[in-house]
Amino acid sequence: MSVPATMKAARLHEIGKPLVIDTIETPHPLHGDVLIRVRACGIVPNLVNVLHHYPKVAAHLPLPPLPAIFGLDPTGEVVAIGTGVDGVHAGDRVYVNPGRSCGTCRHCWSGDPIACESYTFNGYFGFSHLSKKLFERYPYGGLGEYMTAPASALVKLPECVSFNQAARFGYIGTAYSGLRKAKVSPGSSVLINGGSGTLGVCAVISALALGASRIFATGRNRGLLASVQAIAPGRVAVFSLDDGNFFDWIKTRTSGQGVDVAMDCLGPGASHIAFTEGLRSVRRGGHLVDVGAVSGDVSINIGNMMVRNMTLIASLWFTTEEGRHLAALADTGQLKLAVFEDVSFALKDVNEALARLDSRRGGFSNFVINP
Repeated sequence: MSVPATMKAARLHEIGKPLVIDTIETPHPLHGDVLIRVRACGIVPNLVNVLHHYPKVAAHLPLPPLPAIFGLDPTGEVVAIGTGVDGVHAGDRVYVNPGRSCGTCRHCWSGDPIACESYTFNGYFGFSHLSKKLFERYPYGGLGEYMTAPASALVKLPECVSFNQAARFGYIGTAYSGLRKAKVSPGSSVLINGGSGTLGVCAVISALALGASRIFATGRNRGLLASVQAIAPGRVAVFSLDDGNFFDWIKTRTSGQGVDVAMDCLGPGASHIAFTEGLRSVRRGGHLVDVGAVSGDVSINIGNMMVRNMTLIASLWFTTEEGRHLAALADTGQLKLAVFEDVSFALKDVNEALARLDSRRGGFSNFVINP
């Protein structure tokens, strides 16, 4: 495919300032890499915090060197292939998993790259000083017309999945991976704290795709909760936190036993009350999995958890293989991507998109940039 010598990209030149649309040289794929023509890139709500506040409030999570191209959830078409790449062809429609790792440590070799000490989110932030090398090799996030990525990061998309829908795979994959770690399977009962939010809606459709028979979703906005229940009225029940704690509500609907799995999708600013109520709502031998990163010290009775044989899981992101599961589930209709409402912007309007994130309709709005 013909590739232009230059491309447009939205770059951050100074923390707290608007992104700037620059014309830069189009990259070439290195060994093991491919070049992607970006067609859509998801805009995650936390991106505003990253661009404006992370150097002060999250200095342990390093950003790429400025000027930097951000953009966490890119999708597009393969247009060029580097040496040493097999099984990928020009024209392939793909989602690009932004997780990068060193590839040679014991975690990477054992198939657990997220545990790699160098693990880094391409186009977002890293998790240690070791991210510097990965930022240098992969400086192109999804907020540009082209980007390079390792061939191993690609999820091929079925025709039934649009580029905009696949740009939501980051959140869906995060929820899906956590539910798999908690052993959700056909017949499971699942509580989802924050079920109407950006992560929560993804957790609901992931639990449905995994076969959960009963899903209990909490939130505050009754209108959004009604939309969550409408996804699968016979399997999803909802509870507004404005009505109080939900522990008794769960118990009465599970014969007093509690749920098999509780997933907490609440973010850093959320109250710990819902988290601890979720833990109380888990049955003996069940699992609580956190994917929302509720912050601060949470009071937990570990002894009670031990005698009840319960498990607490913290789950970060998802593997490329799990992304391929999502594509297959969408292809068979088990993953309900039609619940999302696209809110699309051109690359030149990226700052407007960021400014309008607060107007989204909970987890149903799918904000994307189409470079």
